[in-house]
Amino acid sequence: MSKGESSAAAGSQAAPLLEISGLEVRYGGVQALRGLDLTVREGEIVALLGNNGAGKTTTLSAISGLVRPSAGSITLAGRDISRAKATKIVDAGVVHVPEGRRIFSTLTVQENLQIGGYLVRDSGELRRRIDEVYQLLPRLAERRGQQGGTLSGGEQQMLAIGRALVARPRLLMLDEPSMGLAPLIVAAVMDVIGDINAAGSTVLLVEQNAKAALRIAHRGLVIENGAAVLHGPAAELAADARVVEAYLGGAR
Repeated sequence: MSKGESSAAAGSQAAPLLEISGLEVRYGGVQALRGLDLTVREGEIVALLGNNGAGKTTTLSAISGLVRPSAGSITLAGRDISRAKATKIVDAGVVHVPEGRRIFSTLTVQENLQIGGYLVRDSGELRRRIDEVYQLLPRLAERRGQQGGTLSGGEQQMLAIGRALVARPRLLMLDEPSMGLAPLIVAAVMDVIGDINAAGSTVLLVEQNAKAALRIAHRGLVIENGAAVLHGPAAELAADARVVEAYLGGAR
């Protein structure tokens, strides 16, 4: 059994951390999610796949409390967070790295990381957490005094992830971390996500780069028009003819 298969087997026996049932979200007269069901277990990486407009970003926004569901439920470790304020959801350990990175371009790497720890009241603890990020992402340590806007695209993505890690997420949600990056940099970012998961964070990964996402994920869910159409172990999805045709360029 491979490492990924072993991890997936372990994850399948873990307790659910995030459970979404019958989730519906509307933007005015447009229904973005249509009865979506999703479970993420402790210790897993779950990849959420689909084309633009499928509802992937809306799913993360609903979990984060940025948009309100019109129906359905979202529970975190058994606690209903469907109507919780975004700040309370962050307090509960859900950290969202949005599409486009959204770092503070005029602030230094160090200052961006400090903002990630805005809930940490102990200055010594905050320093320890930032040091841990520098150990995981040594390129950021080399750039700690550099303004975020002067970093390369890959470095900015690492900074966005590092900033999230300072908050010690129980559930880390990443929205299109590979967007705009060269293939070699995409591979490096995915490896970092795998390392973060191995260190104890559960990950919900939204990606259009299905090949990269399924390489590191334990399970995947494909959504179309706001509804789930396929789900299962990542290796099975990567070999599914429908996924190959639609998301993997027609080649295995």
